[in-house]
Amino acid sequence: MTHNSDIILARMMALHPKIIDLTLDRMWRLLNELGNPERRLPPVIHIAGTNGKGSTQAMIRAGIEAQGKRVHAYTSPHLARFQERIRLAGNLISEDALTEVLDRCYTANDGKNITYFEITTCAALLAFAETPADYTLLEVGLGGRLDATNVMDPALCIITPVDLDHQQFLGDTLPLITAEKAGIIKRGVPCIVGPQHDDAMDVIEKTAAHLGAPLIAFGQHFHVSRERDRLIYQDETGLLDLPLPALPGPHQIQNAGAVLAALRHLDAEEMACEAAMTNTTWPARMQRLTTGLLVDYCAPAEIWLDGGHNPAAGKAIAATLDTLIKRPTHLICGMLNTKDVLGFMEPLAVHAQTLTAVAIPDEANTLPAQTTADAATLAGITATTAPDIYAALDGIITSAPNARILICGSLYFAGHVIRENG
Repeated sequence: MTHNSDIILARMMALHPKIIDLTLDRMWRLLNELGNPERRLPPVIHIAGTNGKGSTQAMIRAGIEAQGKRVHAYTSPHLARFQERIRLAGNLISEDALTEVLDRCYTANDGKNITYFEITTCAALLAFAETPADYTLLEVGLGGRLDATNVMDPALCIITPVDLDHQQFLGDTLPLITAEKAGIIKRGVPCIVGPQHDDAMDVIEKTAAHLGAPLIAFGQHFHVSRERDRLIYQDETGLLDLPLPALPGPHQIQNAGAVLAALRHLDAEEMACEAAMTNTTWPARMQRLTTGLLVDYCAPAEIWLDGGHNPAAGKAIAATLDTLIKRPTHLICGMLNTKDVLGFMEPLAVHAQTLTAVAIPDEANTLPAQTTADAATLAGITATTAPDIYAALDGIITSAPNARILICGSLYFAGHVIRENG
């Protein structure tokens, strides 16, 4: 079913020859035409990093909303529908409101060059500025310094763990990539920092010192760990003994630390901190699918879904699999041609009986299935290809009807799977 917003979004794709072209000049131009909505936002919490941005944002939102406050949230990419990117005062933007705000931005832009992400970010900021709320959560799209979201003065910044990804846009070393991520740090604005490699932390500390931005850093100003089946968080104001995060995986303990540091900085009550752990849902992050067409098709096999796509994500998925009850695990993988495929797969090799590679449908930048399969073979995984998700599932459940099936490699692939599952 085609919506009016889909028609406008398709037009927006044609406004720039490149999908990614990092600069803020076009943002400033269009925001000025729109009356500078970025200056009228509820207090902004700006989140950058390589992995964990979406999970961190979702947990913070759950904590703030538990106190009865209203939260705007912006994230990307979407999985099944564009509306997922824009949450207005707690609710996904309606089709009518999205169409209206997209149309205003398209008209104000007047056919000038602007990327899809830039003009849709302007639409989100316009919607946020015109809807009352208590906070605005903005997730960086790519990098930080020149990302389209980096156009306002935040109340708080958060940098989740930084690792290698998007080297063709951000630089080919960890310090160069970190310098781009640290570009969200603003003069005098506190910045919460999750666990980092030493050379990444050096860059963040130098950037913050230059701007007089106070750091609240993991391992220095706060500590978080798992003790038995509880999460223990400690900072200078005291200790929290909380349930483990609802989002699965050891890496979510580290994400939770930054979340709790943020909530404490915002003077949140302990009940809000607990809600951040227990009330959070975030699709395609080691998500067990329990209902839907694909689930029924494969029963009694388990289906898990994860959109991670870089080496750090591969390690996080492997660590999560380590915590699950042992069960023969088969991967179905679709990836983009911009990713470190081998680096993603190597940590998974010890867990995977097989990998079936699939090209991501309707995605121009998909990696060919055979190329993905070749990388898996190089990583030590028995690999084959399939023309689509159903053929991939058939190949697994025919020989292993009780398998654990993990569909992974890209958020775009995860979105396709969610739509197919219904």
